[in-house]
Amino acid sequence: MARTKGDHEARRREVSEAVWRVLAAQGFGGLTLRAVATELGATTGLLTHYFPAKRDLVRHALDLLDARTTSRPRRAGGPGLAAVRAALLDILPLTPEATASNRIWVSSWDTALADPGLSEDHAARYARGRARLAALIATAQERGELPAGDPGRLAAGAQSFALGLVVQALLGPADFPPERQRELVDDYLAALATPAAPEASAAPEASEAPAAGS
Repeated sequence: MARTKGDHEARRREVSEAVWRVLAAQGFGGLTLRAVATELGATTGLLTHYFPAKRDLVRHALDLLDARTTSRPRRAGGPGLAAVRAALLDILPLTPEATASNRIWVSSWDTALADPGLSEDHAARYARGRARLAALIATAQERGELPAGDPGRLAAGAQSFALGLVVQALLGPADFPPERQRELVDDYLAALATPAAPEASAAPEASEAPAAGS
């Protein structure tokens, strides 16, 4: 009996679930057609119908990771600066699920950097994240909760801070438990919300300095 479209879609979902289980257990370093086939209980030949090459498997895995991350429940932070805080907390490994997801993301960086096309895809993903942050920051500025400035530049700094904290927390969980991560986010936002102090007046030119003994 010929397979129906429903059969094909069901099989594709099974394959995607097997890919995810391999990612969760081994990261991108362990993602191979053989590993997915073993997880699925199938042959590598069957998988080549879905992924003709390793690169196709990796691209699907990245898309799958992106989709799962995007669909993950988000904190309701309210408008303005509270929304910026919630967005940064959503990035961090504060729960077992978020920790597992971040481990997979970090393991994907080396894989993406080795392939210009995948690097471009990754860069686009992070650019979309910066754009979302920039929109939240702009709202906080309109509400007077953040000082004036280029929202895109502030978003780039905020994203860089969060991703750096992700790495620190994954490598040193005892030094960066969830509560410590939240404190660091609050410290960062407090510094961001503090208007920059005016630059100190320049010292008098040597020719304008008072003469000795005057």
